[in-house]
Amino acid sequence: MLVALDHVQLAAPPGSEPALRSYYADVLGMTEVPKPPALAARGGCWFEAGFVRLHVGVEHDFHPSRKAHPGLRVAGIEAYASRLAAHGTPVTWDDALPGHRRFFCEDPVGNRLEFLERTAPREGLRS
Repeated sequence: MLVALDHVQLAAPPGSEPALRSYYADVLGMTEVPKPPALAARGGCWFEAGFVRLHVGVEHDFHPSRKAHPGLRVAGIEAYASRLAAHGTPVTWDDALPGHRRFFCEDPVGNRLEFLERTAPREGLRS
């Protein structure tokens, strides 16, 4: 039986770890966590903030994910979008999801990211 989502894995090209560290830690406000030594040799980096865990792994034939993406729930979405914009990350607002404010952006290697905040209670579903 499934009980929780442990992490989301994204891909990145070899050598992009410095840009990823800057973006996920400095811009998004996540904390880098050490990878186990056996996995650290593969490259990439892991980040977390609260219950959110993102792993970014190296893929030699990398192509950014333009459609597939993690949906990251935030509190204070307007301020968070302003934070990203102040760091030079363009945000694209989308109002197609009822009961939510949300925007999309891309990490430094072109992976799509969604940020959303609920504006209305979900009917018939658990939060």
